[in-house]
Amino acid sequence: MKRNYLRALGGVAMAAALIGAAGCQDSGSGTETPSAQCGGTIATFGAFTGPNAGLVIPSLQGSKLAVKQFNEANPNCKVTLQEFDTQGDPAQATPIANQIAGDQKFLGVIGGAFSGESKATMPIYEAASLAMVSPSATNPELTAVGNKAFHRVVGNDSTQGAAASVYFKNTLKSTKVFLIDDGTTYGAGIIKEVKAGIGSLFAGEDKVQEKQTNFDATVSKVKGSQADAIAYGGYTNEAAPLLKQLRAAGITAKFVGFDGLYDPGFVSGAGAAAEGAIVTCPCLPADKAGGTFAADFQKEYGVAPGSYGAEGFDAATVFLEAFKAGKTARADILAFVKAYDKQGVSKYIKFDTTGDVDKTKVVIWAYEVKGGAIVAQSEIALS
Repeated sequence: MKRNYLRALGGVAMAAALIGAAGCQDSGSGTETPSAQCGGTIATFGAFTGPNAGLVIPSLQGSKLAVKQFNEANPNCKVTLQEFDTQGDPAQATPIANQIAGDQKFLGVIGGAFSGESKATMPIYEAASLAMVSPSATNPELTAVGNKAFHRVVGNDSTQGAAASVYFKNTLKSTKVFLIDDGTTYGAGIIKEVKAGIGSLFAGEDKVQEKQTNFDATVSKVKGSQADAIAYGGYTNEAAPLLKQLRAAGITAKFVGFDGLYDPGFVSGAGAAAEGAIVTCPCLPADKAGGTFAADFQKEYGVAPGSYGAEGFDAATVFLEAFKAGKTARADILAFVKAYDKQGVSKYIKFDTTGDVDKTKVVIWAYEVKGGAIVAQSEIALS
């Protein structure tokens, strides 16, 4: 399904329209005045360092860009974004969540970036009435457990899994698909969705472990299956050496990963073996984002937006709009997030009662590794 973007903003960037100065002005004089009910601190957590950081840094940069633009437009409504590096590890994310929840200066949370750390910390943030808005945690379970804190501006893996199944059938014309996951909340979850969608194409499956380096057993199973396609659910740290070992063993089956591999580290880690690999993602190519986001990002960081850059901008903007509306209490901000209903740069942002973004606005793209870069290939049509 296609979306309509707000393109008709004239010479004014959508980013400026979304986070303009109106919320912290004196309505009588039109001049900006200090407001006792404007501004605050947002926490953001995720794998900002470590082997999988390349997947997360663009969304962090998108969030930082949104806050910077807001502060420039609203000098009397100061917002601070404080970063907490979890390396994507639930064990590291949990004490950080307790620290954030216990510090009353924090009024909202951008994250988690990964599904496992989100699952581990959701109860902590819910108990503290702290709204979470994730730019990239996609496991369907996160919005199926009744948690009141968690929201995401990205589509979940039910949609991505269905799209991948369509891609195997209609684009690759696969006859046998071998499934591999890394045992994480995210990896096992996305492969579960793909398995349900490919039906008779299923040729076998195996699990690997985080930090595993030798994949001889998995390579042997793939070879024995005679599969012509492989679906891998997980992250760069394991996927890159696995793919190298598959190719070294003479296995030429098409390798398809998901948004967990939309990471420059996957390409560099797998080297020549990565060429031709496919990555699906419920995230936009840079040139498809609304307004001037892509140009603003390029100007700020010297590179085009990567995975979830636009979604990181949108996640931050939800909280910035809450501050602009004068919300300064956790419970009030949580209520504001639940009722949010505005155009973003990645899609129209409106959450359902579970915290998922409007499913009719979600699209899935296929990307291909070409010439050492992850290049947009096509949107995957689900109907």
